[in-house]
Order: sequence, then C-alpha cells, then structure tokens
Amino acid sequence: MIRFLQKDTKIAKAIYVVIIAAASVGMVVYLIPGLMNTAAAAPDTYAEVYPHWYSKILRSGDVVSMQKVQQAARQQLQQYPQYADNPMILNFMTQQAGQRLVQQQILLTEAQNLGITATRDDVARLLHTGGYGATLFPNGKFIGEPAYTSLINTRLNTSVDDFEESLRKQIIVDRLQKLITASVSVSDQEVRDSYRKENVKIKFDYAVINGEDLRKSINPSDAELQSYYQKNQARYASAVPEQRTIQYFAFTPSQLPGGIPQPSQQEIQSYYSQHQSEYQVPEQARSRHILIKADPNADAKTDAAAKAKAEDIAKQLRNGGNWNELARKNSDDPGSKDSGGELGFAQRGRMVPEFDKAIFNNKINDIAVVKSQFGYHVIQVEERQTAHAQSLGEVQDTIKATLSRQLVSQQEDNYAKQLQQEAASKGLKATADAHHFEVVTTPPVAAGGTVSSLPDSADLISKAFQAGKGDKPQIAPTGEGFAVFQVTGITKAHAPSFADWKDHILEDFRGQQLPSLLNAKTQDLANKAKASGDLAKAAKEVGATVKTSDLVGQTAQVPDFGAVGQLAPQLFDMKPGDISGPINAGRTGVVAKIDDKQEPTPQDIQKAFDQTREQMLDQRRNEAFSVFASNVADKYKKHNLIAYNAKATSPQQQGGE
Repeated sequence: MIRFLQKDTKIAKAIYVVIIAAASVGMVVYLIPGLMNTAAAAPDTYAEVYPHWYSKILRSGDVVSMQKVQQAARQQLQQYPQYADNPMILNFMTQQAGQRLVQQQILLTEAQNLGITATRDDVARLLHTGGYGATLFPNGKFIGEPAYTSLINTRLNTSVDDFEESLRKQIIVDRLQKLITASVSVSDQEVRDSYRKENVKIKFDYAVINGEDLRKSINPSDAELQSYYQKNQARYASAVPEQRTIQYFAFTPSQLPGGIPQPSQQEIQSYYSQHQSEYQVPEQARSRHILIKADPNADAKTDAAAKAKAEDIAKQLRNGGNWNELARKNSDDPGSKDSGGELGFAQRGRMVPEFDKAIFNNKINDIAVVKSQFGYHVIQVEERQTAHAQSLGEVQDTIKATLSRQLVSQQEDNYAKQLQQEAASKGLKATADAHHFEVVTTPPVAAGGTVSSLPDSADLISKAFQAGKGDKPQIAPTGEGFAVFQVTGITKAHAPSFADWKDHILEDFRGQQLPSLLNAKTQDLANKAKASGDLAKAAKEVGATVKTSDLVGQTAQVPDFGAVGQLAPQLFDMKPGDISGPINAGRTGVVAKIDDKQEPTPQDIQKAFDQTREQMLDQRRNEAFSVFASNVADKYKKHNLIAYNAKATSPQQQGGE
C-alpha cells in the first residue's frame, strides 16, 4: 500500500486525499462534543443511536421513534388509571419510556456489532413457553388468531407485529446478557454461607415503646406552642392552600337534545368501506393432531419407540380409525385429546416450524407424522382459508358501537360549546334554567380536591385553577358528560391564625420532639436491660410492653417491630441470652433478648444447594449486566453517539438523567 501511494500517479493522490479527509472529519466528529448531537428533523424521531462515529456522517443510525416512546408510556400508564388524565404524570412516564427505549437500542446496537440476532422462529418458540404459552396455548391448544389479536390489541394497546418485534428485540438483549455474563460464577463456600445466613432462625423477647403513646405524652403549654409557631412562621406562611369556589351545571348523554344518537345503516356501511384493512383475516389452517411426547434428549431407542407409536396411530387413522377414540387414548396433549385432537384455526407462523410447515403444505385430509420439539405429531389438515375480508354482517355490531360512541362524543362536545356560548352571553343561571339544568355552587376547593357531586372533577378543578374570578364560562368533561362552569371566588393561600391552626401546630410540635424522645427512652431501656440482664424488669421500669416473637427468619414481619432482617440484622449474629442495643423500628422503639437460635443443618444446605446457587448466579448476572449496560451507555454518551430530537426531549433526558 505504501509503495503504491509513493508512485506519482493521479489515482494515488486522489486516494490519499480521500483517506486524509475522512480521517480529519472523523477526528472532528469524534473529538468535538455535541458537534453532531442533534436528532434528525423527522418529527416522529425521539432519538437516534449510531453504531459507529461514521454512522453520524451517513445518518445511518437506529431510530427510536416518538410513536414507540408514547406507546410505551401509555402502556405503563395503564397500570395507574387514576393518573390517566394527568399531563405531568404522562410527561414523566414518557421521559422514562424514552430513556428505557434508548438504552434498549444501545444494547441492540452492541448485540448487532457482536453478531447476535433473533428470528421469527425464535419468537414463535418463545410464545409457546412460560407465561406466554400458558395464555396463548392453554393445555397445548392455540387460542386462535382472532383471540390472540384481540388480546394484544386490548391489553397492550399495540399490534401483533409490534408486539412480536418487541419480543424479538428482548430475545436479542437476553442473548447479549448471556454472552456478557457467561463468566460469572459463585463458589461452593459462598453458596453455603449465603444459605446459612439467609436461613438462620431466631426466637426473641422484645420490649416495645409505642411511639404513638409517647407522642400523646408530649403536652406543651400554650406559651411553648406560641413560641414554636413564631419560630416557624415560614412553615405556616401558606399552610392554608389556595382555594376556588366554582359554580356549574352539568349534563349527561341522556340529556342531549334528541337523546343518545345512533348511527344509520348508511354510516355503518361507509365506515366499513373506509376501514377494510381492519377486517382482513390472514391465511389460516384448521387442523387436528395426536401428540406422542418424546424428550429431545432421549436415547435413540426411546425416540424410536415414540416414532413407531405415532406411525402405528397414523396407519390406524388412514384405515378408518376413529380420531376421537385414538386421541383420547393416546394423545399427550391434554388440551385437545378429549376433543379428537382439534386445534382450530391457526395463522401461518403461529405453530412451531415443523407443525406450521405441515398444516400449510400437506393436502387437505392427508394424515402425516411430523416431529417437533414436543415429540411426534400425527397431523391432519382439515381446512385452509386464504386471506380474506370479514363481511359487514360479521362486524356490524362492533362498528355500530364504535360509531355510536363517536356520535355521542361529538354531540356532547357540540352541545357543551353551545351551552358555553349561551352562558357567556346570558349568564350561567339563565342558561341552566332555560335548559332545565340545576346550578351547583361548590364549597371552596383546593387544587387536587374533588367535587363530590361529579363522577370525575379532575379536569374541571384543573381548569378552574387556571382561570380567574368572573372569567367567561368554560367547559370540562365529568366522566359522564360535560360541565359548564365559572370561578366565583378565590381564596389565596395564607398563614392561619394560631387559634385556627392550634391542633395542627400541636401535632407538628409533637412530631418534632418525638424522634429524640423515643431514641432516649429506648436507649434508657437498653441500658437498664443490659445492666440487670432482665428485659422484663427493665421494661416495667420504663413502661414498655414485652412481647415474644415466633421462630422467625430474615424476611419475617414481627408485630410492633417490622421486618426483622431489615431493621435489626444484627439479631441473627447474637447468641441466646444476648440483649440488643436500642432498635429504631420507626413508630416504635425496641430492645430484644434472644431466646433461641436455629441454624440450617448441612443436609438442609445440600438440599437447597442448587437452587441457592442459581439464585446467587442470577443476582450476580443481573448486577454484572447492569454494570455493562451502564458502561456502554456512558461510552455512547461520551462519544456523542446518541442524538436526541430537541423538540421531543428535555435537556435532562439528553443528559441521560
């Protein structure tokens, strides 16, 4: 190469210029932070992850779309329906989902660089196992394509294709984790020590000083409370929160002019015509089988016996044998054996590959023996359907319900705006009277409060706290319709008088004094108990209550004490007769005396050895992979290989906080 470049030719010079230019650009991109750290202009781009520095120049990175981020955030929000309409919570979850998907894409990029992949067959195998298998293949029988699609659409609010792609990506990340953590190990002695420590059990007496009882004993004079109030004026400056008085009237769908609207047959037909893609049924095949189980690791003799049994059953069926009888007597598939082996319809690619190939390629009614990871299947294809569209009659009720909801929503919105305009010109009371609605005036309501007479007042109160007193009427959904409202009064946040807030001040004073008093009392109890060696006597002197625990382990919860292993792990290292020091159990102060201690026997340890090892390995693997993932993310940030869309993310997200 060097000799070639030394030749004085135009080609050599041109190549030399290209090499130097590329190296220069690379150094600039690599060494100047933030130079290319801007995302693509596409509005749906949340972030872009670049496998290499030169990928930034070519703009050939892997995109994390805003659509996927928002979808993940909505799925997470489904677990917290009480916050469904809270924009702050949705924004927070969107940020979390965005960072999670960016981290996943970084790991996928690393996996790609290492040659780690996953196929649709891998996804199909995963769907047959674990929780997926139990849900989609109860008793070994597929629930059917329509039910599968509906399950994914309704529970996860996503399409089947997107769901299965997310599984494929997770398989890749799992394989990357296995590769990275392959060298993680744990010694035999560590396993034994861990099991011994986690399974020591103790029984103890414990004296309890109740924090609530002690709190009630704190009774300051009015002068002390006055002094406390004066010293903490800043704390009480806005103790009484800002409140709004709201006047409103509300309506439900049944009160719409003309009643609840219903779609016409023409509208149903039009909707059906415009949404043909939603009613497409994919290619599918209906089959039945008899399964003869065969362990993939079985020896040749055992495998041959299973195959011979399957071939014999197939022969009987070809000679007129009864499917119901033979399946009931021979099939190892509990989900289909009592129904003649019937599996119903399955879409191409939903069964294990060998089974899938047979039901989509064999002749109708032919009987064949096919081997899969589950064993030998005697299969008959009963029917195949080409991809087709569902008829209007099949989906009419669903379309009618959808259009009805849309019409109700539209007419509610239109009616609410009409009433709002009327109230703006005639007044809230006159408008309500004209339409036979009742005007309600709420007591003062704080932000985050509720209006008890409405099913859902969150949106109304939120808007009320953005409005001024006497502003024009506004509208807000109520969960069963709409409300038209105005703010009629505003009480600003303010400091209460001492007399009005005395009870609160007393509780605050007690809360300030309690921790130090509880600690002092518990320390005094521990000192007395250790000095005398008699926990019961010391408890009586300080007014504590003595209780006795059961024989408990690290994770046990003990009344008036809590989680023993978390609050007082030192108890498991003590000997019978030892008395502990003071233990702060939050709402109580505790001193304990060990009565009995039992350690696991060598036989117990050996019996649980393998399970303990696997648990420790899993924990260490997770910790090791977490460190790896963090280091990889730091590398990508350091080398500016992540470009965020500034319009879609906050500065904190771009910094990876």
